[in-house]
Formats: sequence, structure tokens, C-alpha cells
Amino acid sequence: MSTDKTYCGFIAIVGRPNVGKSTLLNKLLGQKISITSRKAQTTRHRIVGIHTEGPYQAIYVDTPGLHMEEKRAINRLMNKAASSSIGDVELVIFVVEGTRWTPDDEMVLNKLRDGKAPVILAVNKVDNVQEKADLLPHLQFLASQMNFLDIVPISAETGMNVDTIAGIVRKHLPEAIHHFPEDYITDRSQRFMATEIIREKLMRFLGRAAVFRYR
Repeated sequence: MSTDKTYCGFIAIVGRPNVGKSTLLNKLLGQKISITSRKAQTTRHRIVGIHTEGPYQAIYVDTPGLHMEEKRAINRLMNKAASSSIGDVELVIFVVEGTRWTPDDEMVLNKLRDGKAPVILAVNKVDNVQEKADLLPHLQFLASQMNFLDIVPISAETGMNVDTIAGIVRKHLPEAIHHFPEDYITDRSQRFMATEIIREKLMRFLGRAAVFRYR
């Protein structure tokens, strides 16, 4: 019987809509399981992505974007799903966008302050920041908001510093048996994933159609 130690834990990826959570998840896994679109609220299900590397197994939960607007029933349900994810994990990756800070970001931060899990702040899309001189003061502002485990400027689109995020995750996984076989990348069925791919293509098409409609 093997006595080698193994490490395993659940990590929630949270943030307001359209900051790049699904793109980050796909990059962390090395392949696409969560759909992406320019339209907000693309993710409606808590997709579980699994990355196993040697003794380490990271189980990622990709949440819907949290936001202030709760008048629509679907928004209330998605906020509830995202909030419940935060309470059931060993680690949280909080994704924000460049030098933007909105009331929705503040709302997510307040929920994280109430939680117990350590939080990695991933400042995404820094490659798109026009005024690079604004980045350092913004990072200092973010650092003052909460005692983050780490703050990492990233580009989920290009993969910049995504390996740094993965390394921090591995370092903080608790000692535990693996929940999934090493060749698993998601707990979702092939039928579900096929449906998600179709929905992504529809979202992209409808987004372009909306642009043409209002030109």
C-alpha cells in the first residue's frame, strides 16, 4: 500500500460578470470546459474542472458572475449559486479587471470578507491597461481592501502569470486523498459539455447580431 502523501482541495473562481473567470479556468486546466463570451452571465452552472498533477489535485468551481442587480429571477439564482460556492471551498480566486473597480466588485469583496477561505486576487486583463502608470497605485489600493493570500496581475487570455496562480493553489492544497481519477478534467457529462459548446456559439452569434442591429 502506497504511503505517498496526496493533496486535494476545492477552489472557487469568483468575480463580477465578464471579468474572465471562465477563460482563467480553461487556462488553468489547459483545455476548454467552461464557455466564454463577451455577453455577461455566460456561466449558469457551477462547472467543476479538475487538474491533477502528481500528488496534487485541484478541483475548480467556475461560478456565475456576482452582481448587484437581483430583480430578475435568473440573476437571483445565479447570485445564490455563486455565493454558496464561496462557503464550500478551501481556497478562492477573486478575479477583477485591470484598473476597474465597480460596486459589483465591492459586493463580491464583502462576501469574501465574511468567508473563511484564503483569497488569491487575480488582477486580469492587465495587458489591456492603457496607462501602465495607473496599475501600481491600483494594486496598492486593492491590497488595502483585504488581507489577500497573494495578488497576481495576469492575462487569462494570453496565459501570463496563470502558472503563478496554479503554483499558489498547489502550495495551499490540504493533505487529502484525490476525489477523482487522475485522467478526469470535469465531473460533467459529455452531453452537458456538448450543450455548453452549442450555447457558447449561440451567445457569440447573438452578440454579433445585437451589434449589427444597433449600428
